[in-house]
Amino acid sequence: MATFFLGIIYLAFISLGLPDSLLGVAWPVMQLNINAPFQAAGLISMTIAGGTILSSLASGSVIKRLGTGKVTFISCLMTASSLLGFSFAPSLFWLILLAIPLGLGAGSVDSALNNYVATHYKAHHMSWLHCFWGVGATLGPIIMAQFIARQGAWRSGYLTISVLQFMLTVLLFFTLPLWNQVRHDDKTRSVDLSKDEDAKIISPLEAVAKVKPLQINGVKLALVSFLFYCGTEATMGLWGSSFLVNVKDLPVAVAAQWVSLYYGGITIGRLITGFITMKVKNTTLIRMGQIIAVTGAVVLLLPLPTIFSLIGFIMVGLGCAPIFPCMLHETPKRFGKEHSQKIMGYQMASAYTGTTFLPPLLGFVAARSTMLILPFFVLIYIIFMLIGTERINVIMKVKNTGI
Repeated sequence: MATFFLGIIYLAFISLGLPDSLLGVAWPVMQLNINAPFQAAGLISMTIAGGTILSSLASGSVIKRLGTGKVTFISCLMTASSLLGFSFAPSLFWLILLAIPLGLGAGSVDSALNNYVATHYKAHHMSWLHCFWGVGATLGPIIMAQFIARQGAWRSGYLTISVLQFMLTVLLFFTLPLWNQVRHDDKTRSVDLSKDEDAKIISPLEAVAKVKPLQINGVKLALVSFLFYCGTEATMGLWGSSFLVNVKDLPVAVAAQWVSLYYGGITIGRLITGFITMKVKNTTLIRMGQIIAVTGAVVLLLPLPTIFSLIGFIMVGLGCAPIFPCMLHETPKRFGKEHSQKIMGYQMASAYTGTTFLPPLLGFVAARSTMLILPFFVLIYIIFMLIGTERINVIMKVKNTGI
């Protein structure tokens, strides 16, 4: 049963990844087709992420009321419906309107599934889980690039992705009874544990009453780290294609393929990371990933031949690969299982805050200057993330050793 549900969770994360990279890849064509200003992509992205922030913050109560299975099903249905709407949207107004349910559909399920895997499975499963997100994020640009190459048919690209989402929604619908059984079993185990007087387990409510999650040492630094990680990943995904088209003079379809290789770097990196976590600690992998990402940003920054931009994109993707899943998997270890679901929601909200505000910040500045600033912004974001995670490592060392 555990293996079956892990497979369902993997498929759900493909679903989460498919729409994430579409807007940035399609935007150079979409912008002209709907006659929208260049920086409007940031506004759409901000709306999507804003909805995700709200649903992440509300995830604790939503999951408690509906259960993980129903939340996953409803989320996928909302995403599929929104993407279908994107394929027919006649103007920027409709794209922004449809971005609201697209964002709301992602937050609660993201928090629920991440916390479920962090508390029930080992680190390599978390890396492979986000590898499957990368599968979706990589397939998205590849599918879109094929349609863009055919007379800029971005609408057909969105329609195809929505059909794939609806197929997964049907599968999730038929597995709902099994999710309900798992939820019942979890409740039964919780009751049994509460009756075990020898275990002396402090209930989550008692723990929360004693210590508020945001008061735990290191939580705020974790939120900063998630903010700048997602700012980095989303900025590269949203503006990477525009950087390659406007600065490196690549055709739109070729730029889309190169961005898909960036997401491919994330995907392959997480597949490999899953095996490495069996021998290497999460904290070491986080640090190694940040160093690789910094190197990739520097390669993009230097005035090198165009092919080095591809190398830089892939390096940033490979560097990003271990950071997010390893930080998520560290959550129960860092802050305790009794607080992990709520803190996971806060972390996802912070992550999507980075997705909401940091890419539009680059778009705002680039519209008044040049897309050459992309590597500068990415480098700054990674450095801030690195500072946050290293500070957490110091706090955890003091906590565990008392030194």
